[in-house]
Amino acid sequence: MNTSSRWLMISVGLGMLLNPLNSSMVAVAIPRLQHAFQLDFTVVAWIIFSFYIASAVSNPVMGKASDLFGRKKIFLAGLVVAFVSSLLAPLSPNFGWLIVFRIVQSVGTSMMLSVGMAIIRIHITEKQATALSVLTIFQSGAAAIGPFIGGLLIHWWGWPAIFFVNIPFVVVSFLLSWRTIPKDEAPTPIARGLSFRKWLDLIDASGILLFTVGLVALFVGLLSAKSSGHVSFMNVIIGLTGLVALGIFVRHELQTKSPFIPLRTFAKYPALTWVNVQFIVVNVLFYALFFGIPSYLQMVRHVSEFHTGILMLSLGLCSLIASPLAGRWIDKSGPRPALLLSAILMTLGSVWIVTWNPTSPVISVCLALAAFGISNGLNSVGMQAALFKSSPKEIIGVASGLFSTSRNLGAILSSLLISIVMGDMFSFGGFRMLGAILSVIALSLVFMSWRRRESGQLEAS
Repeated sequence: MNTSSRWLMISVGLGMLLNPLNSSMVAVAIPRLQHAFQLDFTVVAWIIFSFYIASAVSNPVMGKASDLFGRKKIFLAGLVVAFVSSLLAPLSPNFGWLIVFRIVQSVGTSMMLSVGMAIIRIHITEKQATALSVLTIFQSGAAAIGPFIGGLLIHWWGWPAIFFVNIPFVVVSFLLSWRTIPKDEAPTPIARGLSFRKWLDLIDASGILLFTVGLVALFVGLLSAKSSGHVSFMNVIIGLTGLVALGIFVRHELQTKSPFIPLRTFAKYPALTWVNVQFIVVNVLFYALFFGIPSYLQMVRHVSEFHTGILMLSLGLCSLIASPLAGRWIDKSGPRPALLLSAILMTLGSVWIVTWNPTSPVISVCLALAAFGISNGLNSVGMQAALFKSSPKEIIGVASGLFSTSRNLGAILSSLLISIVMGDMFSFGGFRMLGAILSVIALSLVFMSWRRRESGQLEAS
């Protein structure tokens, strides 16, 4: 790999790491934000919901936009959007404006995440697999050390620091990307002649609107009922509106020519369906613990943000160490054994959490985090391998997009689960109940992994 390719990889990697970094740093910021804005836990949880819902919508849209308008343009525009949102979010006069800037930040970082891999695939032709693996390390490393960085920043400079820290990354990435990413080719005649109406049809704006309205309305209805302690007529109306919108969304996606989420693909390829279902469950487990354990440490154990970040580092380091080892194992044995071991580790970790009390030894917390970290490393490689085995080559692009959507849906559902279990205030009793629920979910994951046979739905080789 020549020098120009290395610099291209660095410039793209610095931009792509912003999405996982910002999605993970907030894990240690929830208690501080709850105190700063004097809000219930269910309300503050929207700092998580908003980011993942915006990412779920933005990733496929920006991928299509880059094909029409140029990948370099979309990547640089994403950096500008991320810069503006990171600069303005700490100045938010209230929590509502913070959510707005958090959504803008998610859109900006998703723009880079959507096109970064494509830029590398197109412009680095030698040792391409190595380049792509390095980008994966940028992303997984940022997600792994995000809680540690967030804890350090919040401890010394408060919650605004988790937004300001993005600025140097954005500036360096923009300057390098401006010089190293080759100029986009001229737009195709189709792109030049595309009207705004046709562009909306191409990205399935109606489907995106129905999907977003459905999720938000359903969550508002559920969380409002949980927060108030009783189910009001308005809660029911809002929740039903969300369900109806999601039902219309499903019907719309089955009929439109350019669906936002190609649901027909699931019906046509059942092996791919099962991979995505399992990936959603995996992410529900992982993110529920990823966001739940820092709150337990800070709000139940009264551990500082700094020390919480250090403890969470055990999860990140174990994940980073396990990933390359998992790759070698999966190359020899296929994804099924690694995914089965991962499910077992998640089950043991979830059951272990149920045995905790407010004064459990720190080593007990570290052991649980290590189990989840190793399982995450196994899953990050194993689920990708399972995806490639279950996806025909001609739809691998569509399959990758669905895979990313499944990750976001898992993260959204995990946040919803935490909020429903906890209600207004994060408590030890709620956390123990969360551990019990996750133990049941993890056992179902063990069953799913065990049932996927070589000739079955997980490994359609």
